[in-house]
Amino acid sequence: MTVQRVTVLGAGSWGTTFAKVLADAGRDVTMWARRPEVADEIRTGHINGGYLPGVRLPDRLTATTDAPRALAGADAVVLAVPSQSLRANLTGWRELLPSGAILVSLAKGVELGTLKRMSEVISEIARVPAAEVVVVSGPNLAREIAQEQPSAAVLACADHERAVAIQQASFNNYFRPYTNTDVVGCELGGACKNVIALSCGMAAGLGFGTNTMATLITRGLAEMARLGAKLGADPLTFAGLAGVGDLVATCSSPLSRNRTFGERIGRGETIEQAQAAAGGQVAEGVMSCRSIRDLAGGVGVDMPITDAMYRVCHEGAAPARVGAGLLGRERKHEWS
Repeated sequence: MTVQRVTVLGAGSWGTTFAKVLADAGRDVTMWARRPEVADEIRTGHINGGYLPGVRLPDRLTATTDAPRALAGADAVVLAVPSQSLRANLTGWRELLPSGAILVSLAKGVELGTLKRMSEVISEIARVPAAEVVVVSGPNLAREIAQEQPSAAVLACADHERAVAIQQASFNNYFRPYTNTDVVGCELGGACKNVIALSCGMAAGLGFGTNTMATLITRGLAEMARLGAKLGADPLTFAGLAGVGDLVATCSSPLSRNRTFGERIGRGETIEQAQAAAGGQVAEGVMSCRSIRDLAGGVGVDMPITDAMYRVCHEGAAPARVGAGLLGRERKHEWS
């Protein structure tokens, strides 16, 4: 499979960054933006100042608000919208998708209500086999990649040839993509790490240090791995870029929206205040802690950190109180 013309649906920070990665790899990229002013800025000024200030975008990257025009003739379509709005957006684009185009998901989450992973949502709405959807995961802090700092990612697809096609289309001198066939593990890692990053941010906001962060990261990894094992993921996936890699980056960096959101909550701000400080955007982990908690409960998997984040974000529990509850849990063997 050869991918030369790529459409990126969504013009946020990660969508714009991945579009830049593709263009820097020699692809012809058209972005779809909801707001005309964003599309005009990308097309004429080669910047997206609202999401990636100070980053110049490649000349071969263009943008439009016209979805049919953006999608016409695309070899691959990258879905770069938030996880909880993916279904609604894709429903509107479904009839415009070029036949045979490779569908690529940048969203990291589990859908509320249906408890479906993003590849499952795409498969259902686009009416394509789930095995044909490529999922992008790994330590993907958009600003660092947009600044061309060395980075790696995982492209997961059950149809390995499709993953290889996107690998060839996105490989450049600062972005190194690896392939994987474990879509379940890569998607669960990408969704769960946002919830663990919230907990690390809250711990930082409460004034705790490195030992606490390391504890939350490693115990969070144990939660992810337990859920993955129950749902058929490969345990090795969680030791790789989509597991440990993404978890460390999201839990430790001030560029992580989930970590900084959690830190504000730890300092005593309300969800609404933290949302306002983030420009009206809610961190993915706030919604994901509900859907992942429901998913885990349905298959009988214990996820205490995820449950604690749910109680803070959706039941109004105090971060300090749920932290004390985690420390006071029943004593057990580390791997039980």
